[in-house]
Amino acid sequence: MAKVSKNSRIDRGKAVDSKTMVKVIKAVKSEKTGAYSFREKFVHKDTVQEELRKA
Repeated sequence: MAKVSKNSRIDRGKAVDSKTMVKVIKAVKSEKTGAYSFREKFVHKDTVQEELRKA
């Protein structure tokens, strides 16, 4: 009998939804120090422009 990989037992149907999500990284400048920090957020690919418009 052949071995079954651990990865083959995972339900791959759930991974399909992740293809509709994207990671948005936005540089935000601190008022106090002037240094930049980065805000990361996962959003649906249809709402990317809306998220970038937000302050």
